[in-house]
Amino acid sequence: MQGGRPHWVGSFPVWNDGPMAGDGSPPAVPTHESWASRSGFILATVGSAVGIGSIWKFPYEVGANGGGAFVLVYAIGLALVVVPLLFAEFAIGRRGGGDAATSLAAVARTEGRSLRWGNVGLLGAAASFGILSYYAVIGGWTLAYAVDTAVRGLPGRDAAAVQARFDTFLASGWVMTAAQAAFLAAVAAVVVRGVQRGIESSMKVLMPMLAVLLVSLAVWSCVQGDAAEAARFLFVPDFGNLSGRGVLDALGLGFFSIGVGLGLMITYAAYSSAEIDLRQVAVASVLADSAVSLVAGLAVFPIVFAHGLDPAGGPGLVFVSLPLAFAEVPGARLAAVAFFLLLFVAALASATSMLEAVAAVLSSRFDWSRRRAVALGGGAAFLAGLATVGSFSWWRGLHPLGWIDRYATATVYDLLDELTSNLLLPAGGLLIAVFAGWATGGRVVASELGLHHRGVAQLRLLLRYVAPALIVAATIGAFWD
Repeated sequence: MQGGRPHWVGSFPVWNDGPMAGDGSPPAVPTHESWASRSGFILATVGSAVGIGSIWKFPYEVGANGGGAFVLVYAIGLALVVVPLLFAEFAIGRRGGGDAATSLAAVARTEGRSLRWGNVGLLGAAASFGILSYYAVIGGWTLAYAVDTAVRGLPGRDAAAVQARFDTFLASGWVMTAAQAAFLAAVAAVVVRGVQRGIESSMKVLMPMLAVLLVSLAVWSCVQGDAAEAARFLFVPDFGNLSGRGVLDALGLGFFSIGVGLGLMITYAAYSSAEIDLRQVAVASVLADSAVSLVAGLAVFPIVFAHGLDPAGGPGLVFVSLPLAFAEVPGARLAAVAFFLLLFVAALASATSMLEAVAAVLSSRFDWSRRRAVALGGGAAFLAGLATVGSFSWWRGLHPLGWIDRYATATVYDLLDELTSNLLLPAGGLLIAVFAGWATGGRVVASELGLHHRGVAQLRLLLRYVAPALIVAATIGAFWD
């Protein structure tokens, strides 16, 4: 992914050639790949942020925490945590010009700081790999359900039959394995083609497709369901229904929704030119992701309320409750296929950034070609994902930490999700905030984003104090029973 031969300082490769950085200092890790356009960069960033979680986890979290008040706190979390961290990751990525680990080490070097800061990027890559390993399994579910529904139709209006189909699918470990392999193959096919021909070109197709499917489904849902109740639930705050735990959940969801802390955005920003306004890309990406989440709520809640379903139904809301509701309205099979196809497109776009982040680290650290890095990274994710497949099928009764009350019923998948989402991800975000706010004094972010005195002071305040405090609070909330 990078050109030339690196000069190794410690355990991190450092390049000394290449174009000048924003403040006149040479970037340490130039890359020959770049986005063809600002719109391509935005679409790729939005694709990274918009995953399965934006389509079903957002409605589920909103449903479990009282609706509009939760949405308002979620928006505040985006402004105070996500946007500043996204600014920081973008600035570090463009200044460093390489994968997350090498970019952090490069920026640390130019700022006179320890190259060990590069380990934060390795932490993000490890979290990305862990998430990708089980994310691909869930992505395989969406693909399998879309195909199965198109071929066999819906099980009908019998709740037992709908649940039985889902249970049968989960018990079929080899079917899940095949679906997981197909999903990862699709992801690898995108990433192996490179930044412009692979990621950017695919996002220019996938993101409009996702928008059309989501808006069409939302319109259909509002016509067929209870649109008024859904809108009231989503957009009218009722703080009487929001608990202290709900506030922390909202902050956590806002932090996790964009994927800051994984190094994905550092890697993507490394492919951006100096002419691209990183502030505009960051704000556009956050707004687009938020819009997708809200429209997803309008696609789900009208059907939920019209049929008396539990808005806090979690994964079952997608694979059990909603198919049951779809069977009650005209165009049921087409609507259900469209919904699962929507989930597949969202999962594919998000998983692409995870594999790219992993492949970028492998390529720079071992001097591998893109093809080899993608093949080995994707293959390893497939093998690791078999643990998640087994958690739902072959050894779903296995609870490795069963002697601990909190994890008495936790499967291997549950533990992996806890490790990556509730520990590694916030740890990465916290360390990036500390690096950008304290280790560099905000200078790198200010330079790359073109900020002036007032903007620098505000961003430094958010990165040094506000974002870390809220990340710690959200992390505590995740473990608060």
